Amino acid sequence: MSDVIAIENFVKKYNALKQEVAKVIIGQEAVVDQILISIFSGGHSLLIGVPGLAKTLMVNTIAQALGLDFKRIQFTPDLMPSDILGSEILDEDRHFKFIKGPIFANIILADEINRTPPKTQAALLEAMQERAVTVAGHQYKLSLPYFVLATQNPIEQEGTYPLPEAQLDRFMFAIQLQYPSFKEEVEVVKATTTDIQTSVNALFSAQDIITFQNVIRRIPVADNVIEYAVSLVAKTRPNEESAAKIVKEYVDWGAGPRASQNLILAAKTHAATRGKFSPDIEDIQAVATGILRHRIIKNYKAEAEGISDEKIIESLF
Repeated sequence: MSDVIAIENFVKKYNALKQEVAKVIIGQEAVVDQILISIFSGGHSLLIGVPGLAKTLMVNTIAQALGLDFKRIQFTPDLMPSDILGSEILDEDRHFKFIKGPIFANIILADEINRTPPKTQAALLEAMQERAVTVAGHQYKLSLPYFVLATQNPIEQEGTYPLPEAQLDRFMFAIQLQYPSFKEEVEVVKATTTDIQTSVNALFSAQDIITFQNVIRRIPVADNVIEYAVSLVAKTRPNEESAAKIVKEYVDWGAGPRASQNLILAAKTHAATRGKFSPDIEDIQAVATGILRHRIIKNYKAEAEGISDEKIIESLF
């Protein structure tokens, strides 16, 4: 099958996938889009939103529609690395046997990832980056495709362990969930207070997703689009000559090269979902906010004056 036909098939299946997810998830289209772009780009996502916005339901529904194995890990202050990775036990023949932990699935929902100590956060980091875990000196490969979708509650920060910048950088997207509109909330209440059960059909297999990921990586990108992405990231660094005025005033640290790589990968997927055979500058701008939001560290002045990440990023276009 040629890549052109593969992209055309991908558009059809992607639209059917969104309809399947919409059976359960009302509204939140931009959020679902970003999660799916992250999945087909091979990246991980951080979902930031107050409790009760159906983050878990959304991830579970997407996993079902993609035909993938899904596990949820609720992060707590007493969670140890072995609780998520698995551990070795002595079997009846007195041989060590490895019992796999919940991290062995295709889609992991890491619920309230900032509630657990750095030791356990770091255990997840190897799985995210290497698609493998090491227990008692043995490395175990995780089955592909593999995605971590982590959630953070932005309200309550007491007794939490904020993710270090190096770990935040591993997430392709930071996705902000907002409250639903009045009309959407009415629909949510109607749909969830009856005894009607909605079934979600699996439209993909693990192999389909890997195939589409490879097709998306083969999409060509014009040099001017790559240069635009790199210059956009460079503008977020306050010490660079090309830094924007707003950045010099309100930002302490800018985004690193991983942001440029992710901008291009996500722009390729964004273009593919719309049936385009190469991304343009509009595709870069469409994904830039989610990719740069968690990579820009604002200073005290920005916090005091209420300057949002979104305002800084949009002023760079």
